[in-house]
Amino acid sequence: QVQLVESGGGLVQAGGSLRLSCAASGRTFSSYAMGWFRQAPGKEREFVAAIDRSGAVAYYTDSAKGRFTISRDNAKNTVYLQLNSLKAEDSAVYYCAARMIAFYGRNYYSRDAYNYWGQGTQVTVSS
Repeated sequence: QVQLVESGGGLVQAGGSLRLSCAASGRTFSSYAMGWFRQAPGKEREFVAAIDRSGAVAYYTDSAKGRFTISRDNAKNTVYLQLNSLKAEDSAVYYCAARMIAFYGRNYYSRDAYNYWGQGTQVTVSS
């Protein structure tokens, strides 16, 4: 089992940047594929980005491409989400999630593909 703790959220002006971190417990972090999701008030939790176990391959939703970057440091048991050029519509609670086996097909998009979730970190972008 793995526990995930997100940090790095906050209040930022439109056009600004934030770097989210997700620290994982345990000694097998490198065996988990990781993802970031977000949930705005009144909306469903949606996929933002994912990264494979080695960190070599990343996936993004269209709204994140070119603005957000997911990365991981397996030595530090941490996955990151760099948020640049933030917009008011990016405001949400951001969650990291871990999947025990490799992604296949496009299942990185699905919440059901992940086994563990963090508690989330709030990102608020003022316009």
